[in-house]
Amino acid sequence: MPKRVLQGVVVSDKGEKTIVVKVERRFTHPVMKKTVRRSKNYHAHDEANVAKIGQIVSIEECRPFSKTKTWKLVEGGAAAEASAEA
Repeated sequence: MPKRVLQGVVVSDKGEKTIVVKVERRFTHPVMKKTVRRSKNYHAHDEANVAKIGQIVSIEECRPFSKTKTWKLVEGGAAAEASAEA
């Protein structure tokens, strides 16, 4: 089964090798027919501590690193900026 990949904004990088990513999804309400925004925070593993607050990053589902961390940083942070410059 393929692993889910989500894109969101880093809202916290205070933890050691951990970032918190806010992922927002939009959908049409089934009764009101109005576009609704829902957001959720995911704890993700950032091995090199490269992601900073405000950056847009991609995270991928993976094995549990801890009680709350079951996602890892795929791209974003300094790695994405370095590849964009080259």
